[in-house]
Amino acid sequence: MRPAWRVRHYDATRTVPDETGRTRRRRPLHERGRRDAEINDLYLELEGQCTDLIALQQPVAGDLRFIAASFKIITDLERIADLATNFGEYAKRADREVFPDVDVQRIGDDTLDMLEGAMAAYAESDPDRCYAVAEADDDLDAACEAASDLVVRDLIERDELREETDTEGTMRNVSRLLLTIRDLERVGDHAVNIAARSLYMIENDDELLY
Repeated sequence: MRPAWRVRHYDATRTVPDETGRTRRRRPLHERGRRDAEINDLYLELEGQCTDLIALQQPVAGDLRFIAASFKIITDLERIADLATNFGEYAKRADREVFPDVDVQRIGDDTLDMLEGAMAAYAESDPDRCYAVAEADDDLDAACEAASDLVVRDLIERDELREETDTEGTMRNVSRLLLTIRDLERVGDHAVNIAARSLYMIENDDELLY
């Protein structure tokens, strides 16, 4: 059972169906950018509450692990919010027809599945979900590497770069796509961090931390 002073509860049900029938929380790109400042403020608020709880309550054992894990997890969430802001900027300028064979949407969906799984593991104290997130990271890393390799290989093989006048525009699109793939992989890494901290909180097991 969570301590009575738990400050916030992650609601894994706050989702809406997307065009494929999968449930996702979606916000307009411009709103996601504006909300980054709100996330930063919330991070500082929760950080302060964690610090106060340690100083005033002097928790031990499971309670202390819960606060310590939460303290680390909010750092990962704040960094994910920064990456989400990046995605908004990339999406506003991206030309999706440049590399149609690179399925960034699928990589993004898999990344979001990992993040939601990690947060559900934390909220529900579910160690099995922690391990599932860690295992999914190998597949995500492989998908990101394959997508990056495809972009580079396609770029090398393109004759149009030798002929087209907007070479700079093409290279900007390449850069945005590679940065998107890189940042999705980083979100996956943060999801693993959350799962690892959750497992430590639940079972005092640091297996996924190192």
